[in-house]
Amino acid sequence: MATIIDGKAIAAKIRARLTEEVQQLATQGITPGLAVVLVGDDPASRVYVSMKEKACQEVGIFSDEHKLSAETSEAELLALIARLNADPRIHGILVQLPLPKQIDTEKVLEAISPTKDVDGFHPYNVGRLVVGKPTFKPCTPYGVMVMLQEAGVELKGKEVVVVGRSNIVGKPVALLCLQEHATVTICHSRTRDLAGVVRRADVVIAAVGQPEMVKGDWIKEGAVVIDVGVNRVGEKKLVGDVEFAAASARASAITPVPGGVGPMTITMLLANTVEAAKIRSAVVSR
Repeated sequence: MATIIDGKAIAAKIRARLTEEVQQLATQGITPGLAVVLVGDDPASRVYVSMKEKACQEVGIFSDEHKLSAETSEAELLALIARLNADPRIHGILVQLPLPKQIDTEKVLEAISPTKDVDGFHPYNVGRLVVGKPTFKPCTPYGVMVMLQEAGVELKGKEVVVVGRSNIVGKPVALLCLQEHATVTICHSRTRDLAGVVRRADVVIAAVGQPEMVKGDWIKEGAVVIDVGVNRVGEKKLVGDVEFAAASARASAITPVPGGVGPMTITMLLANTVEAAKIRSAVVSR
């Protein structure tokens, strides 16, 4: 059976380190600040924002929550972002997606100052990622890379197959793997012989958002499997994008769902916020 890559344990280790870094910043009179903006009352978004608030408290980050009605206009949201961009207490700004239909998501993300874009979604930060000089890495891909590192997975020369091409996970995680000298293939709904492509992989990163779409017998013996998907099946059951039991019998290491990549996403958001505070501190002290 595969070794389980425990996202909860890795996240706890990183949060302990971040707590120490926040305490060190406090001796310089700096408290990292994260503004979280939630528009509307989407249940999943509400839970996620609550988890972020709790995580900030855990490591000592100042959390500034803005919960707006679903009827909020685009102009009102952009005005709030402008105020947060100018607020010296705030080092990171996160606008929870999805946004209501009357708001242009792209316009909102581009309005966030690149220096406070701790989600790593602003075109400036995406461009830096593409050229191999990222300032803020998108949180879930960042978490995936840390998990691979903690699991002792060497990517140099390995064949990595990413299933999913989203701007949030698929594309950025492929770029990060390229930076580690892997040979990367990105698959999607129009990939011919998806099973055949996945079977070549030394590392499979599944981020397609379809329950157990990647079958266990697609996994090469000894491959490493990172399952980013979180899919609700029935009332309570959560499953990933990979058939966990069957894949575990073939893989050398695998992430569980839940308890795998999920805890890492919020943890890397905290890491980016602390990094933003450090960068801002260095700029101010010049």
